[in-house]
Amino acid sequence: MARHTRISLHIAAALLAGLTTLSATAQSSNTGSGNEPANVLRIGYQKSGLLAILKAQGSLDEKLKPLGYSIKWFEFPAGPQLLEALNANSLDFGYTGAPPPVFAQAGGVNFVYVGAEPSGRHAEAILVRSDSTLHSVAELKGKRVALQKGSSSNYLLLEALKKAGLRYEDVRPVYLAPADARAAFESGTVDAWVIWDPYYASAQEALKARTLVDYSDLNSPYNFYEATRGFAERHPDVIGAVLRQLRVTGLWVNDHPVDTAALIAPKVGLDQKLVETWVRRYPYGTTAVTDEIVRSQQIVADAFYGAHLIPQKITVKDNVWQNREVAASLAGK
Repeated sequence: MARHTRISLHIAAALLAGLTTLSATAQSSNTGSGNEPANVLRIGYQKSGLLAILKAQGSLDEKLKPLGYSIKWFEFPAGPQLLEALNANSLDFGYTGAPPPVFAQAGGVNFVYVGAEPSGRHAEAILVRSDSTLHSVAELKGKRVALQKGSSSNYLLLEALKKAGLRYEDVRPVYLAPADARAAFESGTVDAWVIWDPYYASAQEALKARTLVDYSDLNSPYNFYEATRGFAERHPDVIGAVLRQLRVTGLWVNDHPVDTAALIAPKVGLDQKLVETWVRRYPYGTTAVTDEIVRSQQIVADAFYGAHLIPQKITVKDNVWQNREVAASLAGK
């Protein structure tokens, strides 16, 4: 049990060294000349999500130029690593699923929720290999399950086990980043893998992995945009501009999944049909963090505390950034 409750706030040496270099690069760009933006917004993104699409479009760059900002983009394999970078002040803004900020808040990370997205009920799942003898979540008892600790998949596993009448302690979690988890899954070192898109879609296509369960019949949490508290408080105009462009782009993506896949597939190095699969699984619609969303996220936080996966009970609303002007502009779209 003790190993489940330890929350690591240390970035791996290689990651920290890389982020320090990136941060230094971004800082050195903060003195512009002529018509060049004088400030740099450092954004952390993952392969899936609207931020990756904004990066491919280049649409956000034009929105931020009048505010005197250019953008530096940094890719992360999962939300926990991204929030560690926020805590190290190597990023200003990022996007994760619901669990990473819960773990981050419990660990004292300096961030605030600034926006939210509805999550896709079919965008992540518990997988087994095609030849596995496992056919239900209940059969995971005593089995080795690969997942990224503190990620959205961590909550999916928690909820699926609860519905099947099992406790978290009834399985043997193997905490691995997505690439390492896939290798363990392929080799048979683990019995199941909990993962999100696009890794999920890739495993379905390339490995013919079989889905045990997704969020179809479970509580589906929101996904979130986060920023350092200081940046959000000092630059609400920049946060507002980013969120408004996210909303505009998200509504466009909902209506143009094929065009979106064609745009970003070369950028993320994935097959276009595979990208289209995961794009269609997300109902994009950026919004402010409402009271209803806070209540939903509190359920997630309480579930992790109840399972002894975070060391203390947290109050989600303590880390919510609110700006009436920005909220109104998002609601008006």
